Amino acid sequence: MTARLPSLNGLRAFEAAARHLSFTQAASELNVTQTAISHQIKRLEEELGVRLFIRQNRSLALTAEAQDYLPGIRAAFNDLRLATDRLLRKDDDHVLTVSTLASLAAKWLLPRLTNFQEAHPGIDVRITTSTNLVDFQRDKVDAGIRYGRGQWQGVRADWLMADELFPVCSPALLNGSKPLKCPEDLRDHVLLHTSAANSDDWRLWLTAAGLPADFSRQPGLTFDMIFMTVQAAIDGLGVAMGRTAYVEEDIAKGRLVVPFKIAFPVDAGFYLVSPAGRTDPPKLSAFRQWLLGSVQNHASAS
Repeated sequence: MTARLPSLNGLRAFEAAARHLSFTQAASELNVTQTAISHQIKRLEEELGVRLFIRQNRSLALTAEAQDYLPGIRAAFNDLRLATDRLLRKDDDHVLTVSTLASLAAKWLLPRLTNFQEAHPGIDVRITTSTNLVDFQRDKVDAGIRYGRGQWQGVRADWLMADELFPVCSPALLNGSKPLKCPEDLRDHVLLHTSAANSDDWRLWLTAAGLPADFSRQPGLTFDMIFMTVQAAIDGLGVAMGRTAYVEEDIAKGRLVVPFKIAFPVDAGFYLVSPAGRTDPPKLSAFRQWLLGSVQNHASAS
C-alpha cells in the first residue's frame, strides 16, 4: 500500500522552521504569518502522527523523529529546485555566462574571445564583472575567472596562469628627456597606482629592486581599476606597475615597454572556477577546453 504524501505546504514550513529553529524566521522566508506556519506544522504533525518540534518559552528544538526526517525532506526540496532550474534553463543551453574582474575582461579575456566564437559559433558568451567570489547556487553564472591561490570551497579550480609585477610605460616616455635606464630614475617620473587590492604593488616591486619602500609615496596618480592605470601608462601619463595578464597584449603590440629587467613573482594566480561535483554542460566543457588550451599555447610560444 502506497503511503499518502503529507501536505507540501506543511513540508515547506517544516523544512524552513527546522533550518532556522524559528517559526518567525520561517514565516518571513516563506512570506506568510507566524500563525500560518504554526497551523501548517500542527497539521503536518497530525497527518504524520508524529511530534516534530519541542516548543519552549523562547526557543524551538527538533524531536529525535524530526532530526531523522529532516535530511530526506531537505534533499527532496533540493532535488525539486534543481529539476526546476534545469527545466527553466533549457532555453539557455547555448548561453555561457562567465564572471570575472573588469580589468581582466578588458585587457586579457575579450581580445581572445574572437577565437572561441569562431570555434563555437553556437555558444553565446556573456561576460559579467564583479570583485566578489561567484556563488554558483545563487548567481546565474556558469563559470568564473578569479585571482587567488585556488583554495576555494565547493568549486572546481583549474589553473590558468601565474602573475608577475614589473613597471611598464609608453615607449615615448622611455626615450624622452628623462630616460629610464635604472630603477633610481623613477624619481623623475610620475608613478601610476591602482587602489584597493593592488595598492601594495609598487612597494613590493621597489623592495625587490633594492629601493626604499617609501619611494612609492612620491606624488602620482591613482585609479580604482588596473585597466585605467594601464591606459594612463599607454597615454604617457607616467609609469605603471604592470601585472602580466593585464599588460602582455599591450607589450606585444608595442603600446607599452618594460624599462627594467626586474620582475617580482606573486604567489597567487588566475583560475577558471566552476561548480564542483556536477557534470559540465557541453557549453562549459567547450569553454574550459578552449581556455586552458589557449593559455597553454601562449605559454609554449612565449
